[in-house]
Amino acid sequence: MPHVPPARLPLLGAVLLAVLIAIGAPPTAAQTDDSVAVQTDDSVAVQTDDSAAVAPPEPVLPVPTARQLEWQRDEMNMFLHFGVNTFTDREWGTGDEDPAVFHPTQFTPHQWARVAKETGFQTLILTAKHHDGFALWPSRYTDHSVEQSPWRNGQGDVVGAFVEAARDHGRKVGLYLSPWDRHEPSYGTEAAYNQFYLGQLQELLTQYGPLEEVWFDGAKGEDAADMTYHFDAFWAMVRQHQPGAVLFSDEGPDVRWIGNEHGFAGPTNWSTVDRSTIEIGGAGQGDYLNSGERGGPDWVPGECDTSLRPGWFWHPDEDPKSVDRLLEIYFKSVGRNCVLLLNVPPAPSGRFAPEDVRRLYAFRSALNAIFDDDLAAGAAATASSVRGGAARFGPGQVLDDDLSTYWVPEDSTGEASLTLTLDSARTVDVVALQEPIQLGQRVAAYRVEVPAEGGGWRTVHEGTTIGHKRLARLETPVTAAQVRVVVTNARAVPLLAEVALYRTPPEE
Repeated sequence: MPHVPPARLPLLGAVLLAVLIAIGAPPTAAQTDDSVAVQTDDSVAVQTDDSAAVAPPEPVLPVPTARQLEWQRDEMNMFLHFGVNTFTDREWGTGDEDPAVFHPTQFTPHQWARVAKETGFQTLILTAKHHDGFALWPSRYTDHSVEQSPWRNGQGDVVGAFVEAARDHGRKVGLYLSPWDRHEPSYGTEAAYNQFYLGQLQELLTQYGPLEEVWFDGAKGEDAADMTYHFDAFWAMVRQHQPGAVLFSDEGPDVRWIGNEHGFAGPTNWSTVDRSTIEIGGAGQGDYLNSGERGGPDWVPGECDTSLRPGWFWHPDEDPKSVDRLLEIYFKSVGRNCVLLLNVPPAPSGRFAPEDVRRLYAFRSALNAIFDDDLAAGAAATASSVRGGAARFGPGQVLDDDLSTYWVPEDSTGEASLTLTLDSARTVDVVALQEPIQLGQRVAAYRVEVPAEGGGWRTVHEGTTIGHKRLARLETPVTAAQVRVVVTNARAVPLLAEVALYRTPPEE
């Protein structure tokens, strides 16, 4: 979210270390006074804040790795589908294309990276090879690549130029290598093809520096030869050469497909699943991928992939989605505990189409208009209870723009509530909630309330999971000086890291 820069954790490669770092920052000098006023919804109690005596809550397993935490906090990444399909007006190439069709005359990956940076996308993922088998780098394993094209007299390397441009603009890099290859003659012969694929994968993993994400899918046509992919070997090679990269497929192991290409996660979305029940490329598992599983044994958060245009590759007769549609996608992806992976296909020139660039900047402006002004800034926070009366677990932690600190109610609490009292009545229609997911995903149900006329509280929104981020859109704006979040169901004592309030600007 624009008002909270994504927290960065070093890639330490160990779940335990990530948890220990995140369990709680040392108390500040202000928090280590001998006595601290701990205000609750019903009373003000002065208690001794002995931070050493009040232990933090135990993590609820599973928890994310350091690389998964960094990936999730980026929130928006960009996909780039580019290749021979860009020049043949196809979505799935045949593998028989003449490499001579690939000839971008204004190839400018610096434009891609600059636009991505200025519109808020963190990692750029390029289709290094799509189903047609055409390699965007000079691979020694195939004759179907840029090396056989007229572009740069066969001396060009799209992947290399893309990586250099992304890093020059401070963007991270990911690569997609399609397992289905319609050009490669060995496809359908299990041992030979998997060796071929691993050869190409190793080239990408070892020639272009650090990668943030490596993207695999199970897509293939009904007429494709039977083929068993050695995914375990693919993943082992990535871990060996790119230990900081997250691995995407239907089942992860780090990041899962969300079950559709609309960019929508389910209104209930757990980051946990049982990987043993998921088949890469399997049918009939979309609903499970869309919602995850409460208490699933594996931490595999969802990535919502969708395209700016109707197709994945650029086509002359297509237009980009409207800003309203992109906002809906954002709220149903980032706002439902996912990362949004938005595809922006370069045109045959090798640049983004002008209308696509305009739409991306308009989308960024619309997000800024909503999220640049947190109406909860400067609010007073109170709670139904605080763990051990410790200030470092108090309700004020949800207002500090720090995902490593969090409010913790007492373990014995049934429903737990946190109230924000604003300096004056404000009109609100978006409530942003974040859990400290480094300690696991806990909240299963919550509601948002405002004061009712005549006393008490009235519910203006009810939801289920929160996770890294939940953007609760109210059906109608409400004007109130207090907003209360009540957690009604959780896997363990609920924790909240951040609460923010926003107003969507009225349409002019």
